[in-house]
Amino acid sequence: MSVAEEENRPSVWGFIKGFGKLIIGILLILQGVVGLAMILLLIGLFSGASNFMAGGSGPVASVPSEAALVINPNGVLVEEAEPVDPFEQAFQQVYGAEEPSQIEVGEVARAIRKAASDDRIKGVVLDLGSLYIPEISASKAHYLAAALDEFKKSGKKVYAVGDYYSQEQYLLASRADEIYLHDKGSVVLVGYAAYDGYVKSFLEKILVTPHVFRVGTFKAAVEPFLRDDMSPEAKEANLAFLGSMWSSYKSSVESARGLQSGAVDRFSNDFNTVLRESKGDLAKAALNAGLVDKLANRIEQRKAMVAAFGESDDDAGYKSVDLSTYLAAIGAEKDGKNPNIAIVTAAGTIVDGEATPGTAAGGDTVAANLKRALEDDQVKAVVLRVDSPGGSAFASEIIRDGVLELKEAGKPVVVSMGSLAASGGYWISAPGDEIWASPTTVTGSIGIFAFFPTFERAAEYWGVNVDGVGTTNLSSIYAAGLGPLEENIADVFQQSVESGYRDFLDVVSEGRGLDADYVDGVGQGRVWIGEQAKGLKLVDNLGDIDEAVVAAAK
Repeated sequence: MSVAEEENRPSVWGFIKGFGKLIIGILLILQGVVGLAMILLLIGLFSGASNFMAGGSGPVASVPSEAALVINPNGVLVEEAEPVDPFEQAFQQVYGAEEPSQIEVGEVARAIRKAASDDRIKGVVLDLGSLYIPEISASKAHYLAAALDEFKKSGKKVYAVGDYYSQEQYLLASRADEIYLHDKGSVVLVGYAAYDGYVKSFLEKILVTPHVFRVGTFKAAVEPFLRDDMSPEAKEANLAFLGSMWSSYKSSVESARGLQSGAVDRFSNDFNTVLRESKGDLAKAALNAGLVDKLANRIEQRKAMVAAFGESDDDAGYKSVDLSTYLAAIGAEKDGKNPNIAIVTAAGTIVDGEATPGTAAGGDTVAANLKRALEDDQVKAVVLRVDSPGGSAFASEIIRDGVLELKEAGKPVVVSMGSLAASGGYWISAPGDEIWASPTTVTGSIGIFAFFPTFERAAEYWGVNVDGVGTTNLSSIYAAGLGPLEENIADVFQQSVESGYRDFLDVVSEGRGLDADYVDGVGQGRVWIGEQAKGLKLVDNLGDIDEAVVAAAK
């Protein structure tokens, strides 16, 4: 009898093994059914949540009558937010570990504008303690301030409540009819600044050799590797655009609060005296300077809002609807106003290939969106919204090609600059039929650089040596890093950077209809803010995305 036949003969052990397999199989099937049921349940829950957020057939977000719209975003203000993973968000909420999110400036402005004509909304309450607005995003704060100014024309009041106000938060709070500050809180206006860490001496100590290739007297991004201090040229350029931003800030706040010209400067530049006059009390210093109207703790602030809007049983204590709920209630923005205008956004660092919106501006991703606008017969013009410090020159050129293709097809491209449209951000803007920038947009930085560190001295110190052979004079690039960067390779980098700068000048010269020598004069890596850039012919008009859309529609 063969072994196979022996194994196939019935036996007690065989019965036990077979029965065991049957049980295991049944358990696996049950596990799969239960897992499928759980997945379907989760899908159902998230579908319900989606319907709720979208105002679909599920539960609808309610807005009480005579309520306050509470602007209380928790996160950083951005041009374009990264998509949210609903599963990750749900688990964060369950375990109380919800992280600050990205808040799209356009969505906040949309809520404010809608509230102006919404009969259910009696006024706005600014509760900005969890909102972070980066200093470089000043134009976003000014944009929301303008939306609040427009809201007040409806006759509805704006209130600001808070434990404290950062400089950027205060720009928005200054629009309020009444500003409440906690009696132990503060308002500190420090102005704008540009400081960096300079590591030339540190690199010397750790035996690292920095190789920098650049064109542009003012292209200061690589200075920290080459110097132990800021160059006079960088100081000049930085102080020029920061000073303009600060002037815009002071003018905006003083106008909104009805303060005398120079009041903000005195509060900031002579803060020691201001504080001494209030006996070191930060809150009283803000009150005495006219920056706030009333000092009140949280309980007193809540009572004031109850008096303004009526009492409620919810956590706020007064009749209100928060920002996220209100956005869910009014639903997604419809394209009815300008159905023939496509808005394509390039936000974040410009990188090669594709990138998720809100993380970076992928050259291929933005170009694909421009291509869709090109092929859509309903689209008659495009607004390219740029909010980027630059990045890859190659990816910038891929995007620029898409802009040029649209123009060749007879579809105008109007560029709307956000807070930043510098370096590669300006490269992709230059070919636009019109360029719109806000007064505080940071733009320009027409220059090119490359940075390559090598560690040959550190390697030698620790007894690591690099040696080998190559077939060409360029083969030594394989050794660069632990080995030195040979002069002929360094020359290749420098020539490439210089060629890139000439290309940049040509891109701007062609796109803006300017002489290349003139572009070089306002270029050299120097940054400008919008109002300066307009005078230098780098932008056409001052205004936000709304004005750019109107221009595209025309």
